[in-house]
Amino acid sequence: MTATPPAAAAAAPLDQTADRQWASFAHLGGIIGFVPSLIIWLVFKDRGAFTNTEGKEALNFQITVLIAYVVGSILSVIGVGLLISLAAWVLAIVFSIMGFLKAKDGVGYRYPFAIRLIK
Repeated sequence: MTATPPAAAAAAPLDQTADRQWASFAHLGGIIGFVPSLIIWLVFKDRGAFTNTEGKEALNFQITVLIAYVVGSILSVIGVGLLISLAAWVLAIVFSIMGFLKAKDGVGYRYPFAIRLIK
């Protein structure tokens, strides 16, 4: 006779402060790539509405930046790729910090350009 393991309890919803905190971290994580935004969104999307919205926004932007890096790598053969990659890197840092500053104050941030793959 095998004992069935107990079911996992649902995680508690985030309070407003924690919701804003994780949403802002989703934006700030973009400085080092898309993985922090992805992890935060996957872990907290069902626990806080603001984190869900801002996590998706940050993740969409980071995916767009990743696509720009790939295009830059491909075009590096003709020399212009380095400029594209450098511009994507600078914009990723600047816009991630701007998103962080808005989200920490509880204001939604929409990146000026991003491919909206996750809706």
